[in-house]
Amino acid sequence: MLLTISTTRIPATDLGYLLHKHPDRHQCFPMTFGQASVFYPESSAERCTAALLLDVDPVGLVRGKSKSGDRPLEQYVNDRPYVASSFLSVALAKVFSTALSGRCKDRPELAETPIPLTVNLSVLPCRGGEKFLREIFEPLGYQVAAKPLILDAQFPEWGASPYFAVELQNTIRLADLLSHLYVLIPVLDDEKHYWVGDDEIEKLFRHGEGWLNAHPAREQIADRYLKRQRRLTRIAVAQLAESDNIDPDSVEVSHQQEEEVLEQRISLNQQRLEAVMDVLKASNVKRVVDLGCGEGKLLQLLLKEKAIEQITGVDVSHRALEIAAERLQIERLSPAQQSRILLIQSSLIYRDSRLTDFDAAAVIEVIEHLDLDRLAAFERVLFEFIRPKSAIVTTPNIEYNVRFENLPAGKFRHRDHRFEWTRAEFQTWANGVAERFGFGVEFRCVGTEDLEVGSPTQMAIFTIRK
Repeated sequence: MLLTISTTRIPATDLGYLLHKHPDRHQCFPMTFGQASVFYPESSAERCTAALLLDVDPVGLVRGKSKSGDRPLEQYVNDRPYVASSFLSVALAKVFSTALSGRCKDRPELAETPIPLTVNLSVLPCRGGEKFLREIFEPLGYQVAAKPLILDAQFPEWGASPYFAVELQNTIRLADLLSHLYVLIPVLDDEKHYWVGDDEIEKLFRHGEGWLNAHPAREQIADRYLKRQRRLTRIAVAQLAESDNIDPDSVEVSHQQEEEVLEQRISLNQQRLEAVMDVLKASNVKRVVDLGCGEGKLLQLLLKEKAIEQITGVDVSHRALEIAAERLQIERLSPAQQSRILLIQSSLIYRDSRLTDFDAAAVIEVIEHLDLDRLAAFERVLFEFIRPKSAIVTTPNIEYNVRFENLPAGKFRHRDHRFEWTRAEFQTWANGVAERFGFGVEFRCVGTEDLEVGSPTQMAIFTIRK
């Protein structure tokens, strides 16, 4: 299987810096299923082409495996050594790992620069045909040229082949191109050569970050990437839906710009965190989970409380968790401190077996980011499945918005909010939840209380009934 990447950006030999592979060297990389080789069939200032040749060992693929099954010949007669598949994705991740991560030690500015790139795939399976191929790549800005490959000219009755010789052109960062190929090649092939488990969701979101959540075929991509395992697909689709087509980096930035700047005059964010900490410390809790932990500001305060033995932060955004880890400086903590903190990527509307046995759950400015038709699923996750001894939920009080001078009438505090409730609406919801799931509930104000419109943030403290 041959893949080539070419550029005409002068000097084109900069491609060698980006790929961390010298144009004058032929390099080989052993793989568990064969061997990968990198070489440059052309290298000049005007045009440079890097080739990745994947030699899949057909005997090695079946060595030690059972030959039983409905179609045992498929172990020996198949297309795996000749086509672009998940084997190629694995090779890309191993051979071009530094380029895939977007790093270039010698030329860091080059790694961030979009350059004209052309990819050629000699044999690409397209389960779904050329139409699906275009639906996958064209929304990402690629010009797609696809040449159908016939099965056998001597046997036209065998029908059309699902294989194409494909050329993709785009002006793009090399790291983005490699991420697209890593995810989408197995999607087009609709097959993977290895077992797919929960960790594949993390891979999908890591390599799909910044583009997958905005892709019009994102659900099909997730379904095929996860080998149509319904449980995994449901979780992935839920996480994509919660991100609402917004890159997690942008969400973090816009949150700070639109909410924290808006509320800066009254230091509302700090008041919220202090109010939550006051409740937790008064309850003498030992195990706390922060659902929708974001960049980890509450986690940072929790870590300072020696009486709290276990702290878990949960967020749908992989990038948000990276920011939280940086804020907490987890790698620099002592082993004892590291054992107290755990960060988990998970959807808040699906049950997760890792989220059990907590004394308290904090849900700070989260529920307003959920679609109303998903709120019932979140209620079950929190109050039925996680079922902490207590839960603290805060949300904006929409009545107070008139006190923000820079907020236009009728607008929410953040563009990602699906709703903002009045005090009466919030209390009706909280009382209903408490009644259905066996909790008591107490309401508190966060921030200075206005006699006419109430406080800027409203808080509900749920306590499980004994």
